[in-house]
Amino acid sequence: MALRRFDIEAGGDSFAFKPETEPTIAFWLGKYPEDKKRSAVIPLLWLAQKDNAGWLSEPAMREVADRLEMPYIRVYEVATFYTMFRLQPVGKHHIQLCGTTPCMLRGANDLKKVCEKKIGKKMAVTDDGRLSWEEVECLGACVNAPMVQINDYYYEDLTPESFEEILGKLSNGVDVAPGTFVDRINSAPEGGVTSLKDDACYDGSRNSIARIPNLPEATKSEEPPAEAAGKPDRPAPTNVDREEPTKQEVKADSKVVEQDNAEKAGSAEVPEIEGDRPEAASVTAGEEDNLKRIKGIGPKNEDQLNELGIYKVAQIAAWSDENVKWVEGYLAFRGRISREDWIGQAKALAAGEDTEFSRRVDAGDVESSQEEGGN
Repeated sequence: MALRRFDIEAGGDSFAFKPETEPTIAFWLGKYPEDKKRSAVIPLLWLAQKDNAGWLSEPAMREVADRLEMPYIRVYEVATFYTMFRLQPVGKHHIQLCGTTPCMLRGANDLKKVCEKKIGKKMAVTDDGRLSWEEVECLGACVNAPMVQINDYYYEDLTPESFEEILGKLSNGVDVAPGTFVDRINSAPEGGVTSLKDDACYDGSRNSIARIPNLPEATKSEEPPAEAAGKPDRPAPTNVDREEPTKQEVKADSKVVEQDNAEKAGSAEVPEIEGDRPEAASVTAGEEDNLKRIKGIGPKNEDQLNELGIYKVAQIAAWSDENVKWVEGYLAFRGRISREDWIGQAKALAAGEDTEFSRRVDAGDVESSQEEGGN
């Protein structure tokens, strides 16, 4: 890999994210626990590059490091390793020209000559600040070679003439739609499709074919004997023809569950943990709240809470700061209860309200809140 250095002089002394970028930053930081937020370094560097006219200045990298509480050198290491991050100023329209084998065979070298003619040497910026270019490795559009990426979009099936026309328009402030520049749709052949042109391929009529065409006819002697005559007869399914437990059996089962819950809540062995353990409760079978309606509580967490005697959202709503500290220590995830606002959610649910997440759980749209083996 070539040596990559910062352009200190061009970077200035300060950098600030644009206000409209802040929600996107919050989105990426929300994907990671507070003590793992450095994992968002690549997305934040990309956003910083977007907000800094397409390149990363040293102050921009320091801003990212400060946001993520990382040593500056760690952010520098990431920025200098990945070539997606540009370390010197670029034009308003930055061209990345693919020069690897498929594009080279289809004329990428001729496109390089156009760049040198219209812009200058690699990473040069035109005097008006509109254009710059560099050569990059494969961009994954080999079937549409030769091609370039201009800012975020692909321009494909180029010739020196069509490419020079694109650069001319961009340098004059005229936007150019991305895509292919020959008579084709996406990666289809030029001039239109050459196979699978029959409308019957797409109208569903082919579904009526019961066997593969053009197979040789089998003789009777070659046909294997049938091994099964079909499924055995059985009555239609019903939701009423079943055994129903008696009231006495249900009452007896409820007492057993209630006794088991009380024993679990009272006998759960826990290590010494900072904070105050929440007060346990016992409930009869069927009276437990679905704690998975709280964002951040899955089936495993719910089982752990039940073992502590936590069955109701009202119990969670009443937790003190010391209770939160104790539960986070017991479940071994510091900061999660506060970060995901378990108590705020629990208070709303205990008051008979729904949250956006609880509605999704009730609709069966949250897979992690479903019981194993069913909804």
